[in-house]
Amino acid sequence: MRRMIDLRLDRALAARVDASDVVQEVLLEASRRLDAYLREPKMPFHLWLRLIAKDHIIDAHRRHRLAHKRGVDRERPLVPAALAGSSSIDLAAQFCDSELTPASAAMQQELERRLHAAIAELDEDNREIILLRHFEQLSNQDVAALHGLSEAAASMRHLRALRRLRELLQPEGGRP
Repeated sequence: MRRMIDLRLDRALAARVDASDVVQEVLLEASRRLDAYLREPKMPFHLWLRLIAKDHIIDAHRRHRLAHKRGVDRERPLVPAALAGSSSIDLAAQFCDSELTPASAAMQQELERRLHAAIAELDEDNREIILLRHFEQLSNQDVAALHGLSEAAASMRHLRALRRLRELLQPEGGRP
């Protein structure tokens, strides 16, 4: 659940709202609604929790993005953007031998940058399928249940999303 929240929490909101806090709110909400779920479970438990988490992410977005006087878009970071998200562990890791040559590390970073940029270019449905299957590691059956699809339809959406992602990752020359 934490991974799902991390993936979907706006980076600007992440400076204000920790994903662990959202997880706690979700678990509190789930404990309040558990009796109703147990009386009539319409989907697997982990997908039910995921839906509650998605609602809490939307609420956090509304609360912090749409706030007028203290909106997250009005804030200015104290730490330069290049260092944002870095911890002392990240800094120390730069001094350790990571077994990557500088060239291979640069190539890996470039591939990751291209992948994230391509995922950001996907339409909402394709991005969601890619995130669910590959980042949250949900099964095809879970994705089908979550979206009210047959397993075959969920598989086809996944295939289409992968094809579109492959297209976006190919450079102008046509080869990846």
